[in-house]
Amino acid sequence: MTTTLAHRVVAGLKDKILSGDLEPGARLPSESELIEEFAVSRTVVREAVTRLRAEGLVETFQGRGSFVLSVPQPSGFTAEQVTVRTHDDVLAMVDFRLGVESEAAALAALHHGEADARAIRAALEDFTRAGHEGAVEADFDFHRAIARATGNHFYADLLGSLGPLMIMLPRTRLATEYSVSDATHVQRLLREHEAIADAVLAGDAETARAAMRVHLGNTRRRLAR
Repeated sequence: MTTTLAHRVVAGLKDKILSGDLEPGARLPSESELIEEFAVSRTVVREAVTRLRAEGLVETFQGRGSFVLSVPQPSGFTAEQVTVRTHDDVLAMVDFRLGVESEAAALAALHHGEADARAIRAALEDFTRAGHEGAVEADFDFHRAIARATGNHFYADLLGSLGPLMIMLPRTRLATEYSVSDATHVQRLLREHEAIADAVLAGDAETARAAMRVHLGNTRRRLAR
């Protein structure tokens, strides 16, 4: 329920920011004002502000409050299919992800909050029940939840720009026994994801980093066969 209410507050404040009602540099209404405006608790308001910070829309200064930042401009960096054409390109993509996402997992272990933990668990549950048809999107959502849990919006922005393509492209190069329609392989992926989630939620940065490297390293080995 708290997450749903926080989403309503986030949506309301984002509307004001994007419409210009709250301009860059403007101070967000106080916690008391937001509690009254949205009829929610202080906990909900604080979670909403935390989400806005994670999205790069506000910045908070201790003792001064939260202030609106300039709306981020769309990134020019994308990984469209035309730029990832060959098998070597796909391997290079996984190598790139190994460096970025292993460190993201370690940072997520150190900096994740309760909202992040819920998002990671939810993504893992979605992957468990997605089946082969929804596995790509569920897989991407899991990795994006880890990136968001770093507290560093550059990780989330980067994975967002790559999109589900980063999951789908490697799988189009895998043999049948490594496809998302193969039950054994899906269970293997689930175990790898569970190991990452367990380490992140336990706050174990080194194990989280290692678990992500094992997961993506296994993906690379499958591709290289």
